[in-house]
Amino acid sequence: MRADSQGHFEEAAECKAVGKVHHRCCSEDRARLVSAERCANRTWASPRCWAILLLVVVVGLSLDLWTKSWAFEHVAGQPVVISRQALLDNPSYNPIPFHEGQVFIPGRMLNFHLVLNSGAVFGIGSEQRGFFIVFTVVAVMVAIYIFGWQTRPRSTLAHVGIGLVLAGALGNLWDRLALGRVRDFLHMFPDRHLPFGLNWFGGGSEVFPWVFNIADVLLLLGMAVLLVHLHFSDQQQRSDQSKADPVEAGEGSEGSKPS
Repeated sequence: MRADSQGHFEEAAECKAVGKVHHRCCSEDRARLVSAERCANRTWASPRCWAILLLVVVVGLSLDLWTKSWAFEHVAGQPVVISRQALLDNPSYNPIPFHEGQVFIPGRMLNFHLVLNSGAVFGIGSEQRGFFIVFTVVAVMVAIYIFGWQTRPRSTLAHVGIGLVLAGALGNLWDRLALGRVRDFLHMFPDRHLPFGLNWFGGGSEVFPWVFNIADVLLLLGMAVLLVHLHFSDQQQRSDQSKADPVEAGEGSEGSKPS
């Protein structure tokens, strides 16, 4: 009898130990599954998302740099040679010869006119080269973080918008690092002036006194795409919430029924 009871005790202990091992293995498997699901839902782990981002950045950056090179080669009637060291040593140095703007869209809509810009988009913040270099590097890092860790793999619109912003930022960053200035050549509504003798705060009277480039267009276009994405994302969240509320209300009413 004593031997039988001891055998049952050992068998129960063995079963208990096996149960603990099985429970531990199941817990580890569940943890691995949860970790795998989280990785699958992260954009940084998706080759497709990276391919879309890089494609947009490469195409946008190539378009910006090519158009700048073409404009500074042809618009002034002669190639404009930019000396980075001369620009850094003398902020007033300007290698661009006097030239009439070339009409690109008739009707005083868009001209080509060469300008070397020491500021940001549309010439804002002139003579702040160092600040804008640091700001752009930080902005690029933040944009990549948002892309990889704050967007979903299916948020293609957001990825395109971030790619456009990155392409524009890198295009102007390249000019600041390699040339000391940003090359601008697009001038909207040339020779059109504000009515009633009005002037901008800087003293200009033209309707659109700023000269810009493709990188500036990419930056603004990317921001617009991101705003559209946020709008539709907010609408989707509200729709999902409205669908979930009746289900939760139904479950609550069933749980409150008397037995």
